[in-house]
Amino acid sequence: MQTRNHPERSETVYFFGTCLMDAVYPDAGMAAIRMLESLGVKVVFPPDQSCCGQPAYNSGFTREARTVARKQIQVFRKPYPIVVPSGSCAGMMKHHYPPLFAGTLDEVAAHRFSERVYEWSEYLATVLGVKLEDRGAPLTITWHSSCHALREMDVIKHSKALIRQLKNVTLVELQRETECCGFGGTFTVKQPAISAAMVKDKVDDIRRTRATTLVAGDCGCLMNITGAMEHAGVAIAGKHLAEFLWERTNGQ
Repeated sequence: MQTRNHPERSETVYFFGTCLMDAVYPDAGMAAIRMLESLGVKVVFPPDQSCCGQPAYNSGFTREARTVARKQIQVFRKPYPIVVPSGSCAGMMKHHYPPLFAGTLDEVAAHRFSERVYEWSEYLATVLGVKLEDRGAPLTITWHSSCHALREMDVIKHSKALIRQLKNVTLVELQRETECCGFGGTFTVKQPAISAAMVKDKVDDIRRTRATTLVAGDCGCLMNITGAMEHAGVAIAGKHLAEFLWERTNGQ
């Protein structure tokens, strides 16, 4: 892998691990960190970090969300870029922290914090200018775009650009890519029947591609879709983008 110089490049970055990556997909988190380190970036993982506050925020608990968000602002206080392997968490931290703290003593700090937030593939593509060398066997995959990565962070173009650098990987697009998978954080708990119908549509779309692997950039979507595929007996593997790229570029 090679990089090009970029004026925004920093020798050190913060890494925000996300709740689901920490609890369910730790290998993906380590892959994301290892790839940054392999590109000459020092990665700082503050041990006191926690949730981004989105579950509380989306459920209408603004005060509680503000408490959680304030903790992140304090923990990630040095002026390093904050790299987040999730469009959902990155969207919360970049776009919702400023209005969450509007009119409070932390408003300026929230704005400064949000300006440093990058989704992981966005940072690799736009700041590090990564060039990938594919060392894996020929493979056909499909890609799921999470709602926040697609509409709020607008980073899908970066994720796909990284995938398309892999010469032995064939990417087959979903016909209904822009549709939600039904996870939506607390939505899947509050509206299980609707969520189940939505993820069934997504699984049917994935099966039509005849891909052997599903790649996604958000752990919530990945957990929801792969769980539904397993329940339906669909033998398609699921990988977070970071783990997928790390394996492909290291011949795994």
